Amino acid sequence: MGVIGLDKIKTLQQNPANIRNLCILAHVDHGKTTLADCLVANNGIISSRLAGKLRYLDSREDEQVRGITMKSSAISLHYSTGNQEYLLNLIDSPGHVDFSSEVSTAVRLCDGAIVVVDAVEGVCPQTQVVLRQAWLENIRPVLVINKMDRLIMELKLTALEAHTHLQKILEQVNAVTGTLFTSKVLEERAEKLKEEVNRDEDPSGDQVYDWSAGLEDADDSHLYFSPDQGNVVFASAIDGWGFSIQHFAHIYSQRMGIRTEVLLKTLWGDFYLNTKIQRIMKGAQTKGKKPLFVQLVLDNIWSLYDAVVIRRDKQKVEKVMTSLGIKVMTRDLRHSDPKVLLFAICNQWLPVSKAVLSMVCEKLPSPLEMAAEKVEKLMSVGTRRFDSLPERTQELKTAFLQCSSGINAPVIIFVSKMFAVDTKTLPQKRQRPLNQEEIAQRREVARQRHAEKLAAENLERVTRSGSALGEATMTSLPLKPEEEEEQKEVFIAFARIYSGTVKKGQRVFVLGPKYDPAQGLSLLPEGCSASDCIPEVPHLSCCTVENLYLLMGRELEELEEIPAGNVMGIGGLEDCVLKTATLSASPACSPFTPLNFEAAPIVRVAVEPKHPSEMPKLVSGMRLLNQADPCAEVLIQETGEHVLVTAGEVHLQRCLDDLRERFAKIEISVSKPIIPFRETVVRPPKVDMVNEELGKQHKVAVIHQVKEELSKGPSSDYHHVDPDGLVTLTTPNRLATVCVRAIPLPQEVTVLLERNSELIRALELMNSSLREGRAMDINLRTLEAIAELKDHLQSLLQGRKWRNAVERIWAFGPRRYGPNILLNSIKDYSRLSVWQCLEWRHSNDQVRAPASPLRVFDNSIISGFQLATLSGPMCEEPLMGVCFSVERWDVESVAFSQNPDTLKEDSVSPEALRDVGSHGNSVDATDPERKMDASSVDCYGPVSGQLIAAMKEACRHAFQAQPQRLMAAMYTCEIMATAEAGFMVYLESEKVESSMKR
Repeated sequence: MGVIGLDKIKTLQQNPANIRNLCILAHVDHGKTTLADCLVANNGIISSRLAGKLRYLDSREDEQVRGITMKSSAISLHYSTGNQEYLLNLIDSPGHVDFSSEVSTAVRLCDGAIVVVDAVEGVCPQTQVVLRQAWLENIRPVLVINKMDRLIMELKLTALEAHTHLQKILEQVNAVTGTLFTSKVLEERAEKLKEEVNRDEDPSGDQVYDWSAGLEDADDSHLYFSPDQGNVVFASAIDGWGFSIQHFAHIYSQRMGIRTEVLLKTLWGDFYLNTKIQRIMKGAQTKGKKPLFVQLVLDNIWSLYDAVVIRRDKQKVEKVMTSLGIKVMTRDLRHSDPKVLLFAICNQWLPVSKAVLSMVCEKLPSPLEMAAEKVEKLMSVGTRRFDSLPERTQELKTAFLQCSSGINAPVIIFVSKMFAVDTKTLPQKRQRPLNQEEIAQRREVARQRHAEKLAAENLERVTRSGSALGEATMTSLPLKPEEEEEQKEVFIAFARIYSGTVKKGQRVFVLGPKYDPAQGLSLLPEGCSASDCIPEVPHLSCCTVENLYLLMGRELEELEEIPAGNVMGIGGLEDCVLKTATLSASPACSPFTPLNFEAAPIVRVAVEPKHPSEMPKLVSGMRLLNQADPCAEVLIQETGEHVLVTAGEVHLQRCLDDLRERFAKIEISVSKPIIPFRETVVRPPKVDMVNEELGKQHKVAVIHQVKEELSKGPSSDYHHVDPDGLVTLTTPNRLATVCVRAIPLPQEVTVLLERNSELIRALELMNSSLREGRAMDINLRTLEAIAELKDHLQSLLQGRKWRNAVERIWAFGPRRYGPNILLNSIKDYSRLSVWQCLEWRHSNDQVRAPASPLRVFDNSIISGFQLATLSGPMCEEPLMGVCFSVERWDVESVAFSQNPDTLKEDSVSPEALRDVGSHGNSVDATDPERKMDASSVDCYGPVSGQLIAAMKEACRHAFQAQPQRLMAAMYTCEIMATAEAGFMVYLESEKVESSMKR
């Protein structure tokens, strides 16, 4: 198939029914980019002989050197089959675990995926990860079992052994899919049972429970990969061949006179061909016969490899070519490398591009077939459920499903990432071929310039020579800024349009992740657009679509407009979008859910310029790097260090190279990579290092040692440490005292809190909405999950010291959702529970907040706890698995008068109290008797600020009064080997383990 023009692609973009948005997913080195080269070569963009060698979609130099893909690249391809023409927006994604964030950005924009699996290695860890990512984004996958040639050339398997091996690989892939499906069905079944129990329709009669899991009723036939369903292709992309069952079914139906439908059902499975009666029979394995797949398919491929590569039998090769009707060039027949001849034969007999693209067009959905469940999931952010969104927002679901490009269709775009390109690569800077009219115009301009030059030379003879030099100098000066501008990096948004038609120069709304469409609709006038002068709305801004690009791998093509259902690039958004964003022409649109990142950045380094004068360039470069990489994080420590956090060593090296060569363009000094630790406390040990029992004397000695260390500080007059680890600390103005004890949390509780961090964040969001009096429709499923978390915590926190601890939880930390707990153990001090959203739901009467003067400074205690857990005393790392119990808290009465505005800021708002039925939960700070002159505030500042610092220091001292430990990140390595090499792998792993212990 030849190269198609831009006009043809524009025409295909208008028909969403024949558009396929897909990505290639696989483990590293399973052949994604080689397969992508074969598909690109089918469009004539590159030569088919260079497929697998050029790696066209790997445009970075370090990608070519390392031989791995490091970023997602998109290209639009054309494919025609029969009377139908299709536009395929193909995205090649990385397989290395360090770049799994790039996979997330690609999967979000697609409707389907090609999952590539190595025929020798089978399902690897990253294969499971990408299958899970595809499942979470509700996209339909198809399977390509690649590198089939390795079964012949490396493993030396027979065709029958290869068939058994391929069956095992299919079982492995389907097992991963089945696990994901089973977990989903069980979750839905559990939710259904809860709803039935809550309904309790017949409380008086006998209740009959259906204990079936619901798996029998669920239809999962369309989820699994099976060659007879047409969603599996067997291929060797490096040798240029690939096939599906359908291809051979059509061939043998003509030769053998058997119906195609029969062959489709029997070519894969336990069937064999009875040559005596010329019938297909069942039971090949029990009768010791060759399966039909081996007999009619694999034997022919094995024979071809034997003749061309292994034995190099020219006569047999000629017979094969004659029987297949293939003609090969003479230079390929005489080539010294047999792989060249093999590629020439296979590329004509079983072209891999035709097999894969046909499967993609038949099995993957178009943008018109987007599931309603996926739309609702995209538009439901955090705890909000779809049916709780405003009515105008819910109406946009129809626009998603129709994928309309009409004038009245609202423009909805999602930007999954921002990527940087050199200004020289933009279409505006690229030279294009001239037509006849432009050539004639330029010829005329050149003739005029020549005439002017001759006139200037005549004038120069009568003028002084210095003036000409001055003119030449002045005309050369403006060229320098242009040269510098050409080196500038520009950002392109990697996006997909779901509805409407976006045009160049159009104004759209930029919806932040916290944007609330209900609030936006209430603040904006009816029928307003992004081009109007709008009032300020939280998390809502406007931007102009300056340029639209068609992504063609290493090149960009400029477009004037792009209709719904297409993947595209948008220019001019670098000042409005940091990494991801939702763009819409309607303020009723809800922001899309955040991307699902499988790997979090954990490897960090400190970066500084070699020449201190270049610090502004470093700051600017790190800001650009942070925007260009979806996973990298840039931090500035309290010490002023600039820290770069990445997902792994390969990712780190790529970021540093980009910083040196593209963004900062300076020499930098980099510290050694550091893996973040976590600080924790443990129960006092019962034995020492030589297994001798420790008594109370040793524990007392530890406490005295801690007290001696604390007494060296400047504030020793304000704190006291008891022998049992209770720390008492007073503020510098001696108006407030707090007593804190650190207690290690059970391991099960720490794991539970870590696993449910998102749920705890939703819990805090609900509580803050109740405190601020904001209306919020709470998802019942989220409330049920919070209730389960509470019950689970109660079951794990057992014993005398944890009595009623769950009800006394003050806050979680750090960042209000971490794996640490602040416990309220103060006598006669009651406050609204952290589970107040559950009390609001279950209470028939109004929930009252208990009144107490201490409520004025409640947020100060929480803020001090958050600061303490965010940065521990050992090495300034976050804490993990620590419970801080506040056992006493005294505040002098004069302190309330020094903070007359604290109540208004820190306590629950009157609107929220009215919503939950509270009536006065703190001291009336507006009472004139409690107001004092500003001169009464001492030199130490407000009491609330001193209390934050005191609480932070009390937590740190309480932490140091217990046995401390540093927790390091664990590296999980999965080794796959044959049975023969298993013993050697075991010995090597033992050596590694012993070296790590030393």
